[in-house]
Amino acid sequence: MAEFSLKLNDDQLQIQEWVHTFAKDVIRPAAREWDDREEFPWPVVQEAAKIGLYGWEFLMNAMSDPTGLMMPVSIEELFWGDGGIGMAIMGSGLAAAGIAGNGTPDQMMEWVPQCYGDANDVKLGAFCVSEPDAGSDVSSLRTRAVYDEATDEWVLNGTKAWITNGGIANVHVVVAAVDPALKGRGQASFVVPPGTKGLSQGQKYEKHGIKASHTAEVVLDDVRIPGRCLLGGKEKLDAKLARAREAGRTGEAQPAMKTFEATRPAVGAQALGIARGAYEIALEYAKERTAFGKPIIMNQAIAFKLANMVTEIDAARLLIWRAAWLAKNGGYKNAEGSMSKYYASEMAVKVTEEAIQILGGYGYTREYHVERMHRDAKIHTIFEGTSEIQQLVIARAIAGMRIE
Repeated sequence: MAEFSLKLNDDQLQIQEWVHTFAKDVIRPAAREWDDREEFPWPVVQEAAKIGLYGWEFLMNAMSDPTGLMMPVSIEELFWGDGGIGMAIMGSGLAAAGIAGNGTPDQMMEWVPQCYGDANDVKLGAFCVSEPDAGSDVSSLRTRAVYDEATDEWVLNGTKAWITNGGIANVHVVVAAVDPALKGRGQASFVVPPGTKGLSQGQKYEKHGIKASHTAEVVLDDVRIPGRCLLGGKEKLDAKLARAREAGRTGEAQPAMKTFEATRPAVGAQALGIARGAYEIALEYAKERTAFGKPIIMNQAIAFKLANMVTEIDAARLLIWRAAWLAKNGGYKNAEGSMSKYYASEMAVKVTEEAIQILGGYGYTREYHVERMHRDAKIHTIFEGTSEIQQLVIARAIAGMRIE
């Protein structure tokens, strides 16, 4: 077990500086353009792939850190650069996490690299859970997976909504109901290989923020995939379903929830990076902008805002680092993953709004980054479990009861 420490080791410090340099020199200068274009920033992601920042090797390296801190440290720097481009670079990681969390070692070796490709041929992954009528309630998925024994194939039908990289990804990881009567306990995860017939992109969403990240519907119309594309294998699934039917329910985690729980500190780190970026801009502005003959930071009204902002940023980082460490060293005791994501996302919305207020009229214009950061921050209170869902998870953990 790694010792919990707030002192980053040499490897972590090097990675932190490396990612920050890329964010400062490549991501932030391009942020406005790709927010305006509202398109996937292929050139920036290709640059990230060239230096090894976008790729399965970097993901595996960060995930294998025994302290758990390398991933949130890297993500904070990436999203300090820009939330939309940061999401474009990190989006495939959710598909990779879905494969790693539910698949066999062989499946991980086969499919995770295909979520990324290489520097010369960049590929994308997409994790498909949410549906038009099933967002927070992942137990009510309507997408069905039916096994065709004659051909050893699974047939998938349904529509997925709000999918990062949906339709443009090479590898889609789809969570579907195998036995709808068992609700969340009757679900499984499947890999839909590149070029599979019947999978198409539905509508592409026009969003409030993180516009450089591609978000769309994924339509599955009689999608036939080989039996080996069931993550974890059929034997394991059959045993799980049998236990669930016998007991009425089982304590095993739903495939989607296992992925989301593992990635919550990472999502908190995204919000943290955006908030820190906005705070630093506001601090610099407050020192330079003069009113009534002195820098505006000399006024308590402004200085105290900044004091609150940096305190909440540091508090969020501590919660995220604790959760990331616990995830690697003994697991969560009181929903610490949800605590970190909940606090950081709410904090980011508040801090970015305060940054706009400090910059005044300039903050409301697109000349400065803070208005975009405010738009980018908001999604973190919604996706991968809304703030209300995080509160529910925390409440159930501390009460030891199934609060509804």
